[in-house]
Amino acid sequence: MSDAKDSRPSSGRKSFGSQPEASPKAKGSQPPKQKRDVKAQPKPNRHLQASKKYDRNPTPHALPLKNIEDRKLKGTLKKTFKRFEDASIKAAQSELLLPEEAGYLEAEGMERTFKFTQDEISKHVDINTSAKMFDLQLPDFGPYAMDYTRNGRHILIGGRKGHVATFDWKTGRLGCELHLKETVRDVKWLHNETMFAVAQKKYTYIYDNTGLEIHCLRKHIDVNKLDFLPYHFLLVSVGTPGWILYQDTSTGKLVAEWRTKLGPCNALAQNPYNGIMTLGHSNGTVTMWSPTMSEPLVKMLCHKGPVQAIAVDRGGYYMATSGLDGQMKIWDIRTYKCLNEYFTATPASTLSISQKGLLAVGYGPNIQVWKDAFITKQKAPYMTHLMPGSVVQDLNFCPYEDVLGIGHSRGISSIVIPGSGEPNFDTFEANPYQTKKQRQESEVHSLLDKLQPETIALNPNLSAPSIAPPKRSLWRSNDLSTRPTIPRRSSSPN
Repeated sequence: MSDAKDSRPSSGRKSFGSQPEASPKAKGSQPPKQKRDVKAQPKPNRHLQASKKYDRNPTPHALPLKNIEDRKLKGTLKKTFKRFEDASIKAAQSELLLPEEAGYLEAEGMERTFKFTQDEISKHVDINTSAKMFDLQLPDFGPYAMDYTRNGRHILIGGRKGHVATFDWKTGRLGCELHLKETVRDVKWLHNETMFAVAQKKYTYIYDNTGLEIHCLRKHIDVNKLDFLPYHFLLVSVGTPGWILYQDTSTGKLVAEWRTKLGPCNALAQNPYNGIMTLGHSNGTVTMWSPTMSEPLVKMLCHKGPVQAIAVDRGGYYMATSGLDGQMKIWDIRTYKCLNEYFTATPASTLSISQKGLLAVGYGPNIQVWKDAFITKQKAPYMTHLMPGSVVQDLNFCPYEDVLGIGHSRGISSIVIPGSGEPNFDTFEANPYQTKKQRQESEVHSLLDKLQPETIALNPNLSAPSIAPPKRSLWRSNDLSTRPTIPRRSSSPN
């Protein structure tokens, strides 16, 4: 009998101190949740992680939106901040689609990278890379100025004695060739390879890809340097008279012309981040200009002698300058302080910064390329090159290619600088393999997305609508002239 009682299922009664028995799970019931002693870890803030790398302003909500009474303005600013936040998050997520990485020269043992010559590099690279090294001997029309298109496909060269030519440097196909029989001081591509500008002896001219003269800019007189703002369609020039001029190439209108009051200018560079133009003057000062201000936004003393060349990096953080005092200086544009100084045996005549932050310096027949020059002061250059029997006139890194173009007194040259170009390109920004149809479509889109000159500012993030003062009714104004008048109806005679 005792065995039979033990085999029966136990009743619902529980004795004091007895352990509860495991009951079978009911259909659809869930086991009781157990409390965890460990605190739940907070979710990582994706915006903070992405803003550290991609956002120019990690704290966009620092602007006190609560103090803004205008509801429309407050809503516009909230949408703008949200758009900036989404853009930085999407940029961080798209890193998975960028498989290519930049490669640099690596030395072993006692070797040094600046001792590697172009002949040695050409023997150890593939055929496509070795084809990027070439020399065009043009000793009768030099020295030469040069420029690459935004996608790095076409090249424009201009000799001081009037020789101008365009060609596709990858295939060797000639676009056009001109002998102007007139002094050519500078050349510059416009929005794409269909138009280019040439600063000649007196005026500045615009030509198409066939070499046909389209327009003569008679207000751009004695121009020494040209530059082009692709997002604003503005051609900028500065020269011997000391005036800086902004010409809209889409409408043909002269947007602004300001007198620098500092004499002739031979150094001009643009900040790719905000569109500010940087000028170097003969008294050693560097000024920053926008088309909406008649006075320079920033004026800083950089050298003890005339400024020879200026270059600004792609992010708009750092600036490199060189002067006749034999110094090359690195500046932080955010604080306007000098970071490092370098001495050149001969005053550097040209500077160029690549997409990956390599700094190229040309002085006399020598060319030096510096790596990480904006981070710490370097003891030795990354690479060097010698042009015997010639003087370097112009340096330009080719976009999206590990190539440095050199314009000198005997023609032009192209050398390979590993790690200088951006390996991943955005086809909506610049497509090196675009077709004719794609070029036409991108031209239309760029015209539709054209920015106004008023958007050029030192901090473009703050060029959004400013905080408007609180509205005040005109009826409460003491000035009677500002009160609106109510028209009365004329009464017709009965």
